[in-house]
Amino acid sequence: MAGPARVPVVDVQSDNLADLWPSMVLALRSATFVAVDTELSGLGARKSLLSPCIEERYKAVCSAARTRSVLSLGVACFKQLPEKSENTYLCQIYNLTLLCTEDYVVEPQSVQFLVQHGFDFNKQYSQGIPYHKGNDKGNESQSLSVRTLFLELMRAKKPLILHNGLIDLVFLYQCFYAHLPESLSTFTADLSEMFPAGIYDTKYASEFETRFVASYLEYAYKKCKRENCKLRDSSGQHLTVEFCSYPANMSRYIDYRYCSLEEDGHSAAGGSKVPVCEKFSAYGWCPKGVKCPESHNIDLIIDEDDKLWEKRKKRKHRWKHRKNPKVLTTAFQQESSGDNMEQAQNGEEGPPRKQCCYEPAAATELAEIPPNGEGRPLEDMETEVSSDTSTQWEENLGSTQRTDQGAAAQSPSAKGNASDNDQVEKKSKVPAGLGSASHPATRETEAAGAAGKEKETHGPPSQGGTHRAGFDAFMTGYIMAYVWMLKQGKNTDAGAGPWLPDCHNKLYLSGKSVPLQIVKSLFSKSSKAHSEKIKLVWDSA
Repeated sequence: MAGPARVPVVDVQSDNLADLWPSMVLALRSATFVAVDTELSGLGARKSLLSPCIEERYKAVCSAARTRSVLSLGVACFKQLPEKSENTYLCQIYNLTLLCTEDYVVEPQSVQFLVQHGFDFNKQYSQGIPYHKGNDKGNESQSLSVRTLFLELMRAKKPLILHNGLIDLVFLYQCFYAHLPESLSTFTADLSEMFPAGIYDTKYASEFETRFVASYLEYAYKKCKRENCKLRDSSGQHLTVEFCSYPANMSRYIDYRYCSLEEDGHSAAGGSKVPVCEKFSAYGWCPKGVKCPESHNIDLIIDEDDKLWEKRKKRKHRWKHRKNPKVLTTAFQQESSGDNMEQAQNGEEGPPRKQCCYEPAAATELAEIPPNGEGRPLEDMETEVSSDTSTQWEENLGSTQRTDQGAAAQSPSAKGNASDNDQVEKKSKVPAGLGSASHPATRETEAAGAAGKEKETHGPPSQGGTHRAGFDAFMTGYIMAYVWMLKQGKNTDAGAGPWLPDCHNKLYLSGKSVPLQIVKSLFSKSSKAHSEKIKLVWDSA
């Protein structure tokens, strides 16, 4: 490949929503699964969001959802292409800029964080797609709105993928569906009916399935890319993602996320290397932000984690060798087989934990929560927020781009993000159907190499990071596609049960060893608002 591959994110705003609507609905209906992410105006009181009582956590998130708003919505539709290979997907990514028409709270820290990562508030207020929260106001099911798009997501009956998804789901429900129920059991009962194909949390998958030492979104995504690249280079079963190659007249709507080869500053050895920020390394967020003098480079963080793992593995082997040579042989065979690689990495069962931050546990958890839920641990407080073969993908586009995801993605600057999008004229409409493809003609492969790296983003605040709802939705979907590939390889029983049984309807909960189950129990009832709304969803399908 001569140049860097690109991940295209289609910007959707009020002046092009009608033109892009058919392709968005088609992408939802044709997808194998759909990943979603949100950008929020804030999350409110941090301490209550980490209450030991899960019911109290739910009430705290509900309070935030009623008083704050969703600023942008990312949707990534992954369609499996079995005619190419079992693990090849065509991905269409949309970033919807939204504007709540009701009064809502905007937290200064959230604004600062979003601006640093390229969010354009001028664009939001001039071109944001308007919406209201809570219950419907009249018959809205046929209107072209984000609330109707949410109904289309439900009607598609595809697996819904999120990262640390509880907060996303609460905001999605309140902002685009109906008033939130008062109890958590009613909320989970509603969700189980709204998304019958299941809800999947990649943060849960990253900790309890792939067992990464950190599970914030960008870390998990780049770790999956590295491991996938190793599989590809060894001619093993690997994940491939293809993108639509959009025509020139759509360039004003497309935000390309570029992928680069290893940077010189990252690969160079020696003492001049900037040390890794331990806070960012552990949680994916640092209170100093772009002013932090230490490195927030995810690739460098993963490098150091891999080196530490190798050292621990060698020490473990030496210790076992001294104690019992037979145990050493057994352990080596298990680890080499890959079946117990996660235990080898972490030395214990249960979710892995980084050991680089030394604050007391309670202070650590509170320190993990960034201003607006972006980046955002609860441990990392990320709200980053099924094949239907009956619908054919339109063939308006002559080619697609392919990426084997062997290199890391680099975001353009905030100025670059906004320059084209802000100049969109209402008369420049995009024909319906652009944004979908049937048979890719040309491919562009992402830069190869297991150590594909991302350029440092420690520039001034105007330099955008990778946090954007559309791209975050893509990263979320990519993680799940990778996990699905791994689980398929180990599980020969491909019955008619849930799409990914080990992660089916399980939401990650910080500080808890068990997930939140999305089920309707014998003792819970659906909310009245949901019962009325769900009839409308299926009746008008």
